[in-house]
Amino acid sequence: MIDFEKKSSYGVEDLREIVRILRAPGGCPWDREQDHHSIRRNLLEEAYEAAEAIDEGNPEHLQEELGDVLLQVVFHARMEEEQGGFDLDDVADGICKKLIYRHPHVFGDVTVSGSGEVLQNWEELKKREKHQTTAADGVDSVARSLPGLWRAEKIQKKAAKVGFDWPDVSGALEKLREEKPQDYERLYKAEYGHDIPKK
Repeated sequence: MIDFEKKSSYGVEDLREIVRILRAPGGCPWDREQDHHSIRRNLLEEAYEAAEAIDEGNPEHLQEELGDVLLQVVFHARMEEEQGGFDLDDVADGICKKLIYRHPHVFGDVTVSGSGEVLQNWEELKKREKHQTTAADGVDSVARSLPGLWRAEKIQKKAAKVGFDWPDVSGALEKLREEKPQDYERLYKAEYGHDIPKK
């Protein structure tokens, strides 16, 4: 039996210690076998279950699912700590610094007129932080692991901010013809079964 104090109520540090014990020699064989890749799906599944609890408007269910998401964060941080990488405090440090940096209207001397300006500043600060200097850099930064439609929506929103937005496909095709004529010709041939008629 592991030496662990059972309590009527636990906090984040207790969770951190439980995960350490589970991953340690004499802990749980399954937990010790896991790596980032083997539990990657668990992180995604728990996030989706938390989203479902939000949609349900059920605080008890949300509390449970947020606990499962938190477990995934602590688990991944623990695996890194064991390898000599970052730990949970480093994760917290990183997000704290990011929040302070991206909220200069709260933690600095920037004045904003409302949430629209907050979001605009957030995007500009994020671009600066990630060294994104072109629209293509912003599009490239959209996570490739997102579900296809979700990723497409994010890419379209970024493209629309720099003028790549049309009411129908003809505008997009015209822009493609301007920018990448060889790709346009290939799409035309695939759609119509023949080359573009010569004028």
